[in-house]
This record gives sequence, structure tokens and C-alpha cells, in this order.
Amino acid sequence: MPVRIALSGLLLLSMSMSTSASLLGQTWLEAYREPASRLIAASQASDFAWQRLAEVTDLYGPRLSGSVGLERAIDWAVETMKKDGLENVRKERVMVPKWVRGRESLQLLDPVPQPLVMLGLGNSVGTGPDGVTGEVIVIKNFDDLEARAAQVKGKIVLFNVPFTTYGETVQYRSAGPSRVARHGAIAMLVRAVGPTGLRTPHTGSTTYAPDAPSIPAAAIPVEDAERFQRLQDRGVRIRVTLSMDAHFEADVESFNVVGELRGRELPDEVVVMGGHFDSWDVGVGATDDAGGCIVTWEAVRLMKALGLRPRRTIRVVLWTNEENGMRGGNAYRDQHMAELKNHVMMLESDGGVFDPAGFGFSGPDGARRTVTAIATLLTGLGANKIEAGGGGADIGPSVQAGNIPAMSHLAGGNYFLIHHTPADTVDRITPKQMADNAAAIAVMTYAIADLPWRLGSEK
Repeated sequence: MPVRIALSGLLLLSMSMSTSASLLGQTWLEAYREPASRLIAASQASDFAWQRLAEVTDLYGPRLSGSVGLERAIDWAVETMKKDGLENVRKERVMVPKWVRGRESLQLLDPVPQPLVMLGLGNSVGTGPDGVTGEVIVIKNFDDLEARAAQVKGKIVLFNVPFTTYGETVQYRSAGPSRVARHGAIAMLVRAVGPTGLRTPHTGSTTYAPDAPSIPAAAIPVEDAERFQRLQDRGVRIRVTLSMDAHFEADVESFNVVGELRGRELPDEVVVMGGHFDSWDVGVGATDDAGGCIVTWEAVRLMKALGLRPRRTIRVVLWTNEENGMRGGNAYRDQHMAELKNHVMMLESDGGVFDPAGFGFSGPDGARRTVTAIATLLTGLGANKIEAGGGGADIGPSVQAGNIPAMSHLAGGNYFLIHHTPADTVDRITPKQMADNAAAIAVMTYAIADLPWRLGSEK
């Protein structure tokens, strides 16, 4: 009898503890419903975020590393963050590469003279003043290249590789020039890395291997790549002249921009979010990535405006030189190495600012359960999905060095249709999309920064 009583008591205690834990889980989330509602309502009440995006892209245009446009935009961001009331606003110095596109052209000679649409690839070498003239050979993939290696010498190679995913297809842009140069090619063309647009070429970085000659490289639209494929399949000779003034100049000074909302109880623990402020020199970089910069900045501005000061510090960072050097993300890691242990979470927005879809997450299982619970507050925005694999190019160095939970902001839309093209303008984004994305990020980061426990410490 006493044994049964004891066992019953233990069972009741266990049930009580389990119930308490369940109620506690509901209680902590309930505390964020009202702030979440306020943040969402405030963001959706105006087109403030979209107007700010239009301001920076209209006034400063494309912001390639080393350009006057980028540095003027950086100064504007610092001044404007201070006007917003953000704290510890500052510029953190980064030396960045200065690649200059210069004049460029692609001229079809045979079978019929015609100027073609093209964009030189970032970091490409130039052709010299006389350009490069040669016969084009169309290659389907790297396996096809190796099979036809003997035919490549002295020719201009075109990789006509249909877009699948960015990760799969971008290798032809980045590694293609060195791969074909090893077989004696004199230049490389690549089919635009993205879906079929309206005869739109896509630029982006290429990287030269140290054991291969550096040859000029450029992108052409899908439509022209397919035309060349048809001509080759008919046995028609294709000749072009590629002219590119592209070159590097000496490294120049740039900056990461930092602004904060200091935590009320644990100011040394930091939740970091942001995007990259540099862009390619075509279009105005509204989607890639001024939009990501503005929605993360707007999330902090909303908290400040509503008097919502979380337990921990929230820091927004506008990184420099993501597109053609990654110097900003690496510099942030190096400059903040000693405090990475106090970074609670890092979030990057660099996947577009179309309809919000949720977040990617990388971190402990307990932390995943926490952010999944927070995401339920975003159901009305359609941003309640938590996927595996959070992170980003700029936060990556710090996340890896500090073993920090990482998130990526997810938004729907055909991002890669305008990625790295002249079509990347503010007109592709609606005020509602800017407001909804800023709201989703604000709710998620505010809750994480204000949790009674540190994200990642869950059992």
C-alpha cells in the first residue's frame, strides 16, 4: 500500500511537472502576441519601407564596391539611422576591391552581322583594345567540355546550360573561364544564370584558378544562347568579337554600417540581422540587396518607434562587398571575434523581398522548437514556415567562427529572374511586400532578443 501511494505520488508529480512545462510553453509565447500585433499593424499602416527603398535606389543607383554611389549611400544610411534614433550608429572600415566594367560589347560577325546583348562577368579581365575575335563552340556542360576538349583551342566557348537551381548552375559562371582556358579557349560566354527573361543577361562574379590563364568572360541572354545552339546544330559557323575594358584598380576604403537598439537587461548579448548594401553596377540593386537591408533596418526602426526595447541588443548591419569579394562579412567576423560568443543569433535577408514565406534555421533542436513557436505569430502574414538551412554569405564567417544559430529570411517570387540584371529595380517590389517582410522580421527578432532564456540554451 505505501508503495502504491508513493508510486501514485510520483505519477501525479510527473503529470504536474509535465502540465506545468506545457503551460509555461504557452505562457512565454502569449507574452509576444500583443507586441507582434503592434509591430505588424505599424508596419502595414504605411508604405514607409518601400519609400525608403525607392529613396536609396533612386538617389544612389547601383552600388558596386569601390563606387561613389556605394559610399554616398553608406553615408546616407549612417545619417538616416541616427535620425531614426538608433544607437551606437557607426561605420566599420573595410578595404574592398575596385573592379571597373568599362565599355563592353559583343558583335556577331557570322552568319550575319549583328550587335548582341551582353554583360561582362564581375572580376573578369578585359580583352585589350582590339577585342577578341573567334569562332564560337557551344558546350552543354562540363562533361561535354571534357569530351570535346580537343575542339576548344583557339575558340570562344559558350556554356549553354539551362537554369535549374542557382547552386547547380552558377558553377559555369564562376568556374567556367578557368575550365575552358586550360584547354586553350580565348574567351568564355555563359548563358544567363536564371530563368528565361526578356533577353536579359545576368552578371555576377567569376573566379580565376591560379593554374589556368585568365581569359575574358561575359554572359549572354538565354535567347541568344539558344540561337547559337541551333546554329551549331545546323552546322553553321558562328564568329563573334568580344570587347571588354574590364580591369581592377587598387583596393579602396569602404564600410559596414552598424546601428543598434540596446537591450534593457542584457545589452552585451546581441541578435544581429541585415543584408548587403553593395550591388552590381547594372540595375539599382533593389532586390539584391537594398530590399534586404531596408526590411531588417525597418524592423529595428519599428521597435524603436513603438517603444519596444527587448532584453538583448538588436544590431542591424549593412554589409559591404558581398557581390565580388566578401570582404564585409569577413571583416565583421575579424573585428567582432572577441564578442561572437555573445551573439545569440544572426539573420540575413538576401533572397528577395517578395511575399514573405518564413525563415530558414540552422541551430540546436531546442532553438528550432522555439523559433517554430514564434513563427506561429506570423501565420497571418504567410511567414510561419521554418525550413532547415538558415544562413547567408555575409553572416556565414561569423556563424561558423562562433557556432551561432543562424536564420535566413525567406520570401517568394521569381528572384532569379531579375537577379544581377538591369531589371533589378524598385518597381519589381510592392509596398505591401516591403511592409509584410519588415513585420515578419521584426516579430521574429524581437521575440528572440526578448526571450527569458538565451536561444540555444533550451533542453
